[in-house]
Amino acid sequence: MLTDSERFAFVPHRIHVFETSGNAYDGVQTDDRIATGDLLLVMDEAVVGVAMTWPFAVTAEAGHLHQVAPKPGDTFDELAISLGVDPEALRRAVSLARQLGYGIEPALQSLTTP
Repeated sequence: MLTDSERFAFVPHRIHVFETSGNAYDGVQTDDRIATGDLLLVMDEAVVGVAMTWPFAVTAEAGHLHQVAPKPGDTFDELAISLGVDPEALRRAVSLARQLGYGIEPALQSLTTP
C-alpha cells in the first residue's frame, strides 16, 4: 500500500519563459531560481533551451543560446551527460519544442531520440 507521501509525490519540471534568448541566457547566469536542467522558452524566437552554466538550445533557432555539438558516435544520453544535464531534461526540451512545432537542431535530430 502506498503512503500519502508516495501517492502524492511528484517531480516538478520548470519552464522559464523569456522575451528574448538574450534575457534567457542572462537569467540563467543571474537567477538562482533557475536550476540546471530547467527548460527555457522564448516563443517570439521559436527557441527552446536547457539551463546550465552555458545554456543551450535544442531548436534549430538558437538565438543567443549555445548550440549543441555531439561527438561522432554519441547517443542521445551520452550527449546529455556530456553537457552536464539529466537525459530526461534533454528529452523534455525536445518534446516541448516538437509540441510547439519548432524545428529541432539538426545535430540532435540525427540522434535516436525516444
